Amino acid sequence: MTKLFSEFLGTLLLIFVSCGAIVVNQQTGALGHVGVALSSGLVVCVLIEIFGNSSGAHFNPAVTITFAVDKRFPWRQVPSYVLAQCAGAICGATLLRLMFPAASGLGESLPSGTWQQSFCLEIILSLLLMLTILAICRDGREKGHAASICVGTAVALDAMFAGPVCGASMNPARSLGPALISGHTEHLWIYLTAPLAGMLLAVLVHRLIHSKPRD
Repeated sequence: MTKLFSEFLGTLLLIFVSCGAIVVNQQTGALGHVGVALSSGLVVCVLIEIFGNSSGAHFNPAVTITFAVDKRFPWRQVPSYVLAQCAGAICGATLLRLMFPAASGLGESLPSGTWQQSFCLEIILSLLLMLTILAICRDGREKGHAASICVGTAVALDAMFAGPVCGASMNPARSLGPALISGHTEHLWIYLTAPLAGMLLAVLVHRLIHSKPRD
């Protein structure tokens, strides 16, 4: 239960800050695109430091499933982790709605161009993020200063250059909560499938680049 509560609360805070930065910027213009991207990366750094030792700081169903596929995380814990993450995302988006009732959106993930463009971008961004995670986290747990800095930097980098085009979600839960609460579910399928596809692809790439040469 400690692990599940950590995943729930961590995902709630992730949504509240990363999506909240978009809402605040829309209302005040104070953050700008760079500020929004940095907010997403910095909150990941902080949350890994807080929850890394308790739950592994996944906060992302695609990360949890990919760890299980790569045999770094037990499959029996996957359903409960994913449920806790999705519940946290929905509660985080609900909290944003309560605090910003006049906001037109809640930082939901939406393509600014074609859906094909956003789908491909989300795959590539998620691939890069998961390659970073696999390189740093050996036991299916994102913990320690190295993990918080590297993973947070990867999130900020992805959001910095691709956020205006596809939203740079890289996280099905991060898209699910705001989409359900805001009612903008028309492109939700992109952000539920593309991050998982990109992260599963990262397992193959990671194994390829780290495979031992044959004699």
